[in-house]
Amino acid sequence: MAIILFDDKAHQTLLPLTFTRPVANLRLGILTIAEKWAKRYDLDFSYHTQAYLTGKFPKTTEERNLFINGALCPDEQLIEAILKLHGGEALKYKGQLLAVKLSRSDAESFDPFADFGSEVNYTGEPVMIKYPEDIFRLNDTELRKDFQLLTKRRTSAAISNTNVIIGDDFFAEEGAVAECSTFNTTRGPVYLAADTEVWEGCHIRGGFALCEHSQVKMGAKVYGATTIGPYCRVGGEINNAVIWGYSSKGHEGYLGNSVLGEWCNIGADSNNSNLKNNYAEVKLWDYTTQRFRRTGLQFCGLIMADHAKCAINTMFNTGTVVGVSANVFGAGFPRNFVPDFSWGGAQGYEVYTLKKMFETTEKVFERRENREFNEVEHDILKKVFELTEEFRRF
Repeated sequence: MAIILFDDKAHQTLLPLTFTRPVANLRLGILTIAEKWAKRYDLDFSYHTQAYLTGKFPKTTEERNLFINGALCPDEQLIEAILKLHGGEALKYKGQLLAVKLSRSDAESFDPFADFGSEVNYTGEPVMIKYPEDIFRLNDTELRKDFQLLTKRRTSAAISNTNVIIGDDFFAEEGAVAECSTFNTTRGPVYLAADTEVWEGCHIRGGFALCEHSQVKMGAKVYGATTIGPYCRVGGEINNAVIWGYSSKGHEGYLGNSVLGEWCNIGADSNNSNLKNNYAEVKLWDYTTQRFRRTGLQFCGLIMADHAKCAINTMFNTGTVVGVSANVFGAGFPRNFVPDFSWGGAQGYEVYTLKKMFETTEKVFERRENREFNEVEHDILKKVFELTEEFRRF
């Protein structure tokens, strides 16, 4: 049986984070949503997503196929409900499709918004992401679940006795290295993946996950619930943030209640606000309505999509959304919505042309031995540039 993670309306409400990936490729907790399901079922996975993303995220079908909503995070009650499904039977929650089992012939024409002949109503409360802020908001819950999943019946590798570990929920994979740092697990687990490094003098409070080949630089202060994705380097002060792969926040500065995509770079001494001076509810730019949306949150910082970057001493206001491949610099606060492929800051913007953007991206990819900026990556970014043209009204 194949697991196929499908996109529905959440692919639009999660923009700009999903311009470059399916919903199930989003990381929260320790794993991506797709990886959570694959580990629960011990099966491979693929995606049913937007046409322009299929070159990188293809769909693979088998004789039997389990379609699962890509915004849905697994738990025991939900898995039990899915296991009870018969072929062609759809599991729904308040009219929204959660999962359906289909044959290969039906899988090829799958439509997440179609009516299914036989439907089952889910009586639990599913954990689903709908908006970008849900990623850091739900990160504590998902990090704890992933920690239990990944460490069950396993023993942590030993780390240097120069470290201080407070509490019992600490786990290091083979190859993880840490020196002269403190790990407090009394508020949440701490997970160090293979080939990670925590440099001297760091203070880390769980929940915290450091994914493979990532580093925490000397003297960093990290508060839960925070996830650092693979091949990242971070420093300074970080609180309740999720940083995906191949991104860098390597210097002093504060990042809180935030999400950073892949291939992002935060300049030295850059900061984001996560609380308004009047303590009011934070609003975020919504691509679907093209206006600012109420989040219901008092603490909400920076949402930054793939390939976005900022220069040194950048100041992001509370509830700022930065689009794909935006390049932010200059004095003052940039506006709370920085459109995709923008070049500039508080003094104004111009279009960050594809030619210039590709030149930079090729150099960034060249620094990673296991990644290549190929035609597939090129075509996705070209399509995103076209899709976001209407927002660049400078």
